[in-house]
Amino acid sequence: MKQFRHLVRLPRLCRYVLAAGLALAPLAPAVAAIDSMNLGASYDAQKANISFRVYSAHATRIALYLYGSGYGAQESAVYTLSQAGNGVWSVSVPVSALQSAGISGTVYYGYRAWGPNWPYSASWSKGSAAGFVSDVDASGNRFNPNKLLLDPYALEISQDPLNASNQNGNVFASGASYRNLDSGSYAPKGIVLSPSTQSTGSKPTRAQKDDVIYEVNVRGFTKQDPSIAASYQGTYRGAGLKASYLASLGVTAVEFLPVQETQNDANDVVPNSDANQNYWGYMTEDYFAPDRRYASDQTPGGPTKEFQAMVQAFHNAGIKVYVDVVYNHTGEGGTWTSSDPTTATIWSWRGLDNATYYELTSGNQYYYDNTGVGGNYNTYNPVAQNLIVDSLAYWSNTLGVDGFRFDLASVLGNSCLNGAAQSAAPNCPNGGYNFDAADANVAINRILKEFTVRPAGGGSGLDLYAEPWAIGGNSYQLGGFPQGWSEWNGLFRDSLRQAQNELGSMTIQITQDANDFTGSSNLFQASGRAPWNSTNFIDVHDGMTLKDVYSCNGANNSQAWPYGPSDGGTSSNYSWDQGMSAGTGGAVDQRRAARTGMAFEMLSAGTPLMQGGDEYLRTLQCNNNAYNLDSSANWLNYSWSNDQSNFYNFAQRLIAFRKAHPALRPASWYTASQVAWYQPSGAAADSSYWNNTSNYAIAYTVNGASFGDANSMYVAYNGWSGSVTFTLPPPPTGTQWYRVTDTCDWNDGANTFVTPGNETLIGGGGATYGQCGQSLLLLISK
Repeated sequence: MKQFRHLVRLPRLCRYVLAAGLALAPLAPAVAAIDSMNLGASYDAQKANISFRVYSAHATRIALYLYGSGYGAQESAVYTLSQAGNGVWSVSVPVSALQSAGISGTVYYGYRAWGPNWPYSASWSKGSAAGFVSDVDASGNRFNPNKLLLDPYALEISQDPLNASNQNGNVFASGASYRNLDSGSYAPKGIVLSPSTQSTGSKPTRAQKDDVIYEVNVRGFTKQDPSIAASYQGTYRGAGLKASYLASLGVTAVEFLPVQETQNDANDVVPNSDANQNYWGYMTEDYFAPDRRYASDQTPGGPTKEFQAMVQAFHNAGIKVYVDVVYNHTGEGGTWTSSDPTTATIWSWRGLDNATYYELTSGNQYYYDNTGVGGNYNTYNPVAQNLIVDSLAYWSNTLGVDGFRFDLASVLGNSCLNGAAQSAAPNCPNGGYNFDAADANVAINRILKEFTVRPAGGGSGLDLYAEPWAIGGNSYQLGGFPQGWSEWNGLFRDSLRQAQNELGSMTIQITQDANDFTGSSNLFQASGRAPWNSTNFIDVHDGMTLKDVYSCNGANNSQAWPYGPSDGGTSSNYSWDQGMSAGTGGAVDQRRAARTGMAFEMLSAGTPLMQGGDEYLRTLQCNNNAYNLDSSANWLNYSWSNDQSNFYNFAQRLIAFRKAHPALRPASWYTASQVAWYQPSGAAADSSYWNNTSNYAIAYTVNGASFGDANSMYVAYNGWSGSVTFTLPPPPTGTQWYRVTDTCDWNDGANTFVTPGNETLIGGGGATYGQCGQSLLLLISK
């Protein structure tokens, strides 16, 4: 199943229309190194001079505009850049000259660029049409000197294009109505930073197979947490103060939704409304800058230092920090309509080098879009790739991040350039998109070449997670990424939701359940990967919460604030209210189903991923696409009912059990001597049992001794709606089977999952156990 964000209700700045076709862009020189062009703005060692370096292969003139403040200011100084070779433009500015110009503190900056479609004219002034030829030419150039451009390598930015003072995106647009509007005072500006001295602590070296990942939005994590001081709620500082909370839950890696600068400064302009809101953050404005909105210290340099301090807090607690990155499209989007190629948003990449940074369609007037939210970032172009790896290196080396989740990562496997450059991209017979993991030059392989992936046994390196799908073509690539990459396992999610919620409506395959429980060898083994390369989840931000998966019969995105309205969202939820609306089930059945779903995540081989709030059964009341709700409903809540506290106990103890038993965290694929499968009768599951699609119950044992585990385990899943009696196989010699948890309704309460030493004796081989419908049983031998 494919799930995608739909940003249709954002302001015009972020609106675009999908376009199809092919396009042309000159192939930039291949550069296989990190920070090889030394782009961006930086002080020299004596802080006497600032070097400004920016890339454009097609510009004919670039000017640097310098400011003493961000929004609303006029420039204090202007410098013309010189070509430094290989498409790089540069200038060095003495700090003394800036001081003479009235800039005595923080330096803000932006660029204006001219090119073939708008050549430089000495008579040009801000807001002038002098030199204008066209908004876009036959080569795809979109230069417009009336648009101040953000440096793609800026380490912090002043503010978002839309903010409390400006909600008019027209000022950033090209086209007949907008091209002469000068954006200088409104545009986001880069901030020149001195190197931060804030530590990020010692990075954990834990093997990925031993991780439990917690996905959460930085703002939503603490925005309404009464244990956090009001000034720190919803910030990096506040998130760092929750390190002990996650450690106590058992989490070993926190994965933040996008924290690179995104369009969200306008979120609060219209209170108690979804107007202009972008909560998830998948509209990147700058790939180096930590989002200023999430900082309690919003002074220049404050977001960077505060992010680093947050990372240090998590590292001190032994928790890795992952960030969700969006290198498949940018916040500039595509053309505003599919019938007018002239009108598009320009505040960074597009105005510097449109054909380098974006994948253009045939004729170079529009953009290929395999993301659903904007033109494809040109990931096969070496210079565009440089930005990706330079950004990743900065977040890892300077900001301390331990790993990355790549949004719509199939776009980073695209082997196509702008469509007309077929000789340079011969693998694109169908146009502008072709996933090709075998091509050494695609971005996913460039990343593997430039970075060390953490070894299977742990140590230094990055953990890399792909969302292995996008829109159209051969973009659904679950299982298709090369060795070194882990993948979000959407099939694990879908098939186990189906097993729980679609009985009688769909054909349920217990063979698929067995694959899910043991690491999905059907997806990952052939490529030389391991069980832990399967990222196992039942729910994430993109869709329903864990509670809603088992409490909703479908999406309800049109409800009123704070739970809506939201547009878009998938129609394939595989959710069910457990019969509550029909009068055959109730809240206790929904909790039983949620316990079973979380047990699937935590007891299966692979790397488990949970969504923030799952531990207390957070609900969005069936909204499955809450990208646009920066609201109390979308923020985590720390005031729980007894049932929610009980579920937290279950989640905490379940995670602790996983961490205590290495047999659940295999480094390589289970062998026949390590895992044995059983029918409910206690007989071995043979081919006739596996192949009978009318069988919905399966059990298996994991041989603990082969992993150095003190206990073997017996797991039984009854997918039937009614009770099934399981006959237990013999436990290891000298032991008997003891119950750790039974997710059934009768066991609902504070001790659904018992603590070590309090397990209940069930018996030895041949003992029977009656298991209620749609539930899971976990036994250990001792």
